[in-house]
Amino acid sequence: MKLKSLMLGVAAAATATTAQAADLPVAPEPVDYVRICDAYGARFFYIPGTETCLRVAGRLRTQVTVNNVLEDGDWSTRDSDGITWETRGYVRLDARTATEFGDLRTFISISQAATNGAEAANFDVAYIQWGGLKAGYDGSLFQHYTGQVFKGSLTRNWSDNTINQINYTAAFGNGFYAAFGLEDQDDRFNLGGTVATSGGGTLTVGEGGTRMPDFVAAIGVTQGWGAAKLSGALHQSVPNTVHNSVGFSGEDTLGWAVGASVLFNLDMLSSGSNVFFQGFYADGALNYIGYTPVIDNIGDDTATGYSLSAGVYFQATPTIGLALDGSYADVEAASDTVGGVVVSQADATRYAIAGSVQWAPVSGLAIGADIGYANEDIDGAGDTDELVFGVRMQRDF
Repeated sequence: MKLKSLMLGVAAAATATTAQAADLPVAPEPVDYVRICDAYGARFFYIPGTETCLRVAGRLRTQVTVNNVLEDGDWSTRDSDGITWETRGYVRLDARTATEFGDLRTFISISQAATNGAEAANFDVAYIQWGGLKAGYDGSLFQHYTGQVFKGSLTRNWSDNTINQINYTAAFGNGFYAAFGLEDQDDRFNLGGTVATSGGGTLTVGEGGTRMPDFVAAIGVTQGWGAAKLSGALHQSVPNTVHNSVGFSGEDTLGWAVGASVLFNLDMLSSGSNVFFQGFYADGALNYIGYTPVIDNIGDDTATGYSLSAGVYFQATPTIGLALDGSYADVEAASDTVGGVVVSQADATRYAIAGSVQWAPVSGLAIGADIGYANEDIDGAGDTDELVFGVRMQRDF
């Protein structure tokens, strides 16, 4: 009797326990909605349902520039803006997929800016890269360094163009590489304007339509000590109908440019510190030295010029960085004779120097200010001086 009662009690307890357990909520199996992708560095994740890794990033900056405060500058007339205030936001997408022929990458950076009340959207960078092949809108293969200062309120003379292009880069190991490609010339050389004649008059000349892209090539090395690069470009200059209709014998002209640079890391001073030197020379393609004339050739004569520049960045403390850079450009303008009248532009020289200090109190945030001075001397027109200031707050995420 006692055994029977005990068995019935155990059965009743088991039944009660099972019923109570069935009533309890059951935690769902964890679902891996987002997988981390560590093949390309930090902050990449797999797009669900694919083997493509994606990184989403952005930037927001707001800045104020006090435009040229010197005589005959922006503050000398009520019709010019003495201050330019801009806020700009960036969205950046970096998608990469491993393939048997190398990584397939798509990079897009777009921005929207509000500048003195005017709003505008901009395509900053957009390209497809498959192994060593790249096609899209990116910084020119020809250019080297584009300055050390934080904001860059003042223009310095060096190649600094984002442009439509297609190129191929071959890596040889130990940091050595070679690259060649084609670039849209229209962004660089949409030139034209008024030039002087020896008879005291003026003549309007300009570039014609695009007939062929520019050919650009470069070789270089990047190692622990720093980097070095040598680049070259060929450019077809096509004078417009007005230029040739006045009697010039000149037809299409092949311009060219070369550039060389070296950068040394100054890790013996502090991590991140460096100094660079670079120089450019151009014949019939002056935009490659960072100087834009009215036109690159008149008749059979082409404009020539060179620019030299350097910059240094010093990480003074873990949160404070100091920068200084400058450039010098010298241009010998084109001239030719038509009907006994000399038609020419004016020779010019320009030098510019800029410096900045920036503070990064926390990761991703930078606050800084810069100042810049430039002098341009155009033959027959005298000197023009420029002094500008700027401040910027920037957050990267």
